[in-house]
Amino acid sequence: MALFEAHELHLRFGDRVVLEDISLSFEAGRLSGIMGPNGAGKTTCFNVLTGRYRPDRGRVLFDGADITGRSPQAIARMGIARSFQLMNLFDEFTAFENVAIALPQTRRRGADAVGQAYGDAALVAEAHDILGTVGLGQRADQIAKSLPYGERRALEIAVALACRPKLLFLDEPTAGLGSDGRARLADLVRRLKGQVTLVVIEHDMEFLFSLADDISVIHWGQVIAQGSPAELRTNPWVKNSNLGKLA
Repeated sequence: MALFEAHELHLRFGDRVVLEDISLSFEAGRLSGIMGPNGAGKTTCFNVLTGRYRPDRGRVLFDGADITGRSPQAIARMGIARSFQLMNLFDEFTAFENVAIALPQTRRRGADAVGQAYGDAALVAEAHDILGTVGLGQRADQIAKSLPYGERRALEIAVALACRPKLLFLDEPTAGLGSDGRARLADLVRRLKGQVTLVVIEHDMEFLFSLADDISVIHWGQVIAQGSPAELRTNPWVKNSNLGKLA
């Protein structure tokens, strides 16, 4: 059984249908991609999968449990984390503090959780270990807003990893990155593959095709193609579209 499944999701805004009978399946331990042109419905679909929007009909299952319509907070507590297209960091806090705040033990402490975390050797070690995983081991004491853009992207992934997710959604992770930043991010995602199940929504086809085990193409609010990168390169619809030229 897949770790995460979506069955026949349908959503409309007013009289406009934005998702129509979307079905997706993400296997544990793999990197699955979602791609499509601007306005295709990718981000809306992503927001339904992670609880920001409730579908008008259809079901979403995670690890066998029906999570349709549950809040983003409830879904996160079950073991699903996500990054955002627009970064969501505490800019005035250090990289260490951003990660420490996201650790489950820290959140349970309530008032002055960060101050207490500094005094807990196990939490300090875990936060530093996560920062090391994303290549920010030497940036722990640097204020988040002072980090270069690519390192802020890596820090957001570190914050998501601190929640100890079973499944990590990445929303347009290459947005705003230059070629060097994309290459570093690709190296990071390769290191994470196998450690956590990943689902990446991405406009950069070269990035996604080089990393994903399987990809779903969304257009006109529907899944119009699915398969491995090799299979999609030979898909007639993809080959005849701008996506095919990019792929």
